[in-house]
Amino acid sequence: MLAAGALALAAAPATAATAGTGAAAAPAPAPAGKDCGALKLTGALPAPPAGMAVQQQVTVGADCKPVPGEVRFVPAKGGVTSKARTAAAADAGTTRRFKSSNEWFDCCNIRMTGLYTTSSWTTDGTRISAANTDATQQWNREPWDAGWSLKSATKNTDLSADGTVSHTQADAEFTYKGIFDVTGLWYANTMHSYLDLSADGTATCRFETETRHTFIGWNWQHSCQ
Repeated sequence: MLAAGALALAAAPATAATAGTGAAAAPAPAPAGKDCGALKLTGALPAPPAGMAVQQQVTVGADCKPVPGEVRFVPAKGGVTSKARTAAAADAGTTRRFKSSNEWFDCCNIRMTGLYTTSSWTTDGTRISAANTDATQQWNREPWDAGWSLKSATKNTDLSADGTVSHTQADAEFTYKGIFDVTGLWYANTMHSYLDLSADGTATCRFETETRHTFIGWNWQHSCQ
């Protein structure tokens, strides 16, 4: 992806608080270990240069407070993800491609839940002639039909053609019932990804996530390429 003009990072201060349960629902027994309660995190990343990915990790520290890691530029998986058309087709426009990932990992670095987007848009430098963003979700399952499950997923794109910026919001909500909580009432992860594709060929990504309960060592990873 061609680099965006300015570095926009908002690994915003996060809050941790114990989540409540509905009045009609019986409280779920706490799993073993240090419960860090509910957590809400936000972050934004710049578009990396072609062939590179930009990523950041936020870890739940020993005091249950989120610890943001540095913003890192690394080689993109699968190589260059922004492709220009041939010179003969340049008059018709240039096609850009952009990907994002929004993931939660446990203390053993096992991915629990993930929300992913893949975007492509064609532009002549001043107007977007076509834009499309797809969203997918992944989650960790356990034996005997247990583990994380996808509860809901939505995606909304405000512009698919003839404009200067295409905005997409992708959302996913996950629940858990398995080895670490047989009630299904303890864990829930909600994830939001926001993609802005611009006519000048640049793109930015922003992320949000909320958890019902977190534990020390859990880490939130988000990236764009």
